[in-house]
Formats: sequence, C-alpha cells, structure tokens
Amino acid sequence: MELKDRANRVLEILKKRYPDPRTKLVWKSPWELLVATILAAQCTDERVNKVTPVFFKKWPDLKSLSQASRQEVEEVVRSTGFFRNKAKNLIEAAKKILNEYNGEVPSEMDKLLTLPGVARKTANIILSNCFSKNEGIAVDTHVKRLSFRLGFTESKNPAIIERDLMEIFPRKDWHLVNHLLVWFGRDVCKARSPKCNECEIEKLCEKKGLKKEGR
Repeated sequence: MELKDRANRVLEILKKRYPDPRTKLVWKSPWELLVATILAAQCTDERVNKVTPVFFKKWPDLKSLSQASRQEVEEVVRSTGFFRNKAKNLIEAAKKILNEYNGEVPSEMDKLLTLPGVARKTANIILSNCFSKNEGIAVDTHVKRLSFRLGFTESKNPAIIERDLMEIFPRKDWHLVNHLLVWFGRDVCKARSPKCNECEIEKLCEKKGLKKEGR
C-alpha cells in the first residue's frame, strides 16, 4: 500500500473512533485559546484548564494583562512549568496585540509568528480552531511520536514532520490530523507502553522504534 493510501486509511479509521475531535483546552475566544496553548507547552491540558479560570478572572482582557507585573503572572501560571518564560511571553503578546493588531488576535500565520511564545505549532492551533484555516499541521509530542511510529516521516524534527504530513494528507483534513493523533496517542499509542493489541490501526503501522522491544 502506498504511503498516501495508508495514511488516509489510518485517518478514516481514527475519524470513526473520534467522530468529533477537538482540543481539550477550554476556551471561548482566540485570545483565551492563545493563552491556553502557550501555557500547554510541556504541560497537560488538564493542568492548564485548572489554571486558566484563575488567570482570566484576574486578567479578563488584554489591557489588564499588559499592565500586570511579571511576578504576579508567574505565580498564577507556576504550576504549568517554565512559568517565567510563559509569564513574560503572555504579557508581551498582550502588549503586541494591543499595540499592533488593534486588540485582536491576528488570523494570519506570518502575523501570529511575530507574537512572543508563538511558533508554528501554536499558530496552527489558533488558525484551525479559531479561524477555520488549514495553513499547516500542529506537531506536538504525540503527533511527533505517532508520525514516526506509523512511518509517515523519517524525521524527529517538527518542521520536517509537518511538511511530510502536509504532503500525504489532504489539506481539508489538516486540522483533524493533530486532534486525531493526539487523542489516539493519549488513549492507545502511548509513549512507553503502547497498546498494540488494542489498536485498530496496528496492521497499518510500521512500528518504527518499537521493533527492538519486540512489539
């Protein structure tokens, strides 16, 4: 089976397993999702969802956050890890959006990438979830792991993985690829103990990186 055919067969199987995949981060606006996604770096969505209600109660809008002290923000986001960088980036992002983008989170990739703390993964999440734009595929730890195991890429570099995935999946499905691989990575294809005996796509998987373990 050719790579594109195998990849799209995997996608169809995962669509049936997860008919309504979406981010598990809780958000009501592009700004709230941007904050949550920045906080989610190296942190679980569950932890972020506990922090953001406190965060937005304290700083309900861009202006209030732009005027906040970094120390105060650090204390609120401390439990998400890397809290000093996250606090600095969030405050600076709020200032930049207010000063350069009229208080609105931009809906273009190039503009999103100018925001502190925003790389392509975060930008892709914002564009697909908030603006229904498929400009790329967000590559997080789950997508990185599953893409390699399944044989969709030979690389461990997120930028190269994203390009490889964009070549084998239809653009209309790019927003789904991240959600489906993330959900499946959490439920079945785990990092240390993948449940290969429970896996619907096991016969389509190259199991790269697992063969030495006898799986």
